[in-house]
Amino acid sequence: MSLVLDYCEKQGRRHIRFRELAADVLGSGWMFYFVVFIQTAINTGISIGAILFAGQCLQIMYSSLSPNGSMQLYQFIAIVTVVMIALSQFPSFHSLRYINLGSLLLSLSYTFLVVGACIYAANSKNAPPRDYSLDSSEASSVFTAFNSISIIAAIFGNGILPEIQATLAPPATGKMFKGLLLCYTVIFITFYAVAISGYYVFGNKATSNILKSFLPDNGPALAPDWVLALAVVFILLQLFAIGLVYSQVAFELMEKKSADTNQGMFSKRNLVPRIMLRTTYMVVCGFFAAMLPFFGDISSVVGAIGFIPLDFILPMLLYNMTHKPSKSSTVYLVNVFIIIVFTGAGLLGAVSSFRKLIIDAKEFKLFSNNIVD
Repeated sequence: MSLVLDYCEKQGRRHIRFRELAADVLGSGWMFYFVVFIQTAINTGISIGAILFAGQCLQIMYSSLSPNGSMQLYQFIAIVTVVMIALSQFPSFHSLRYINLGSLLLSLSYTFLVVGACIYAANSKNAPPRDYSLDSSEASSVFTAFNSISIIAAIFGNGILPEIQATLAPPATGKMFKGLLLCYTVIFITFYAVAISGYYVFGNKATSNILKSFLPDNGPALAPDWVLALAVVFILLQLFAIGLVYSQVAFELMEKKSADTNQGMFSKRNLVPRIMLRTTYMVVCGFFAAMLPFFGDISSVVGAIGFIPLDFILPMLLYNMTHKPSKSSTVYLVNVFIIIVFTGAGLLGAVSSFRKLIIDAKEFKLFSNNIVD
């Protein structure tokens, strides 16, 4: 992506939006709207997932303090939505730079606590039985595998955001590569440390929110209360940051027509529409999070129809079209191979994701008090 951005820069066409870059290189107006659709799916899906996950974190805290309390999951989601509405008034990506730094520290702190809690639970007298077996149905195992690939694609796709990185002073190549290395380093430290340690302790019974696994329905908590409480606070704050970052792209799309660039950012002409649009967007995301709390399913759908085409197919296609490597060269053949493999993975992942969503929906009630993994 950075090489494509620098190529267009040398041609006198500087792009800091993925959709504009794709439309320019591919020379097709419909590609602009195709990328807009994908980005909207990603941003909305992640915003819904962040609100849903944050609501569950509040529910965990509430259940620990008041085991017999009457509050439901949708009420906590409503609380999170109100907070997100207030925080969403940050005007731009640039205004979130300190929140992003705090988000990095929160991720590392959360990981440290969860891994420590897993080690503690594994060696406690109340350690849960571990079952690492897969689904007995071969078909189900295959669908689950592609469902998981979609989720992993969503995790790694987070690192490729031209909307942020292309604003760097040209040439962007070296800077974007360094940023991506840092991003993937954090991903390996955080996601894989939590996933491996959680699976080691809880096996195939591990939940999408690993903190829920430490609080069995029967028996005491499997980790010290202060550790779980601190981890909940860390991930809750982290989710607010995630929701804010991904909502910014959606906000920019909405406000492109409503804002008047000749007036100030905080002028009444721009402030009122911005508050109304962002509030409406967050309310819609919060409503769907409360009505359909399918966290794992949302993650896999976003990965399959969003991150895979945007981050693992289009960049290779754009590179081949701009740099025009020889069709017999290694670079060209590797790019084509990646396009073919991830197109297949995306299609199968989408089928697997929607299949699981339909299966879960059959045994689900609207505004449920539990998140569906």
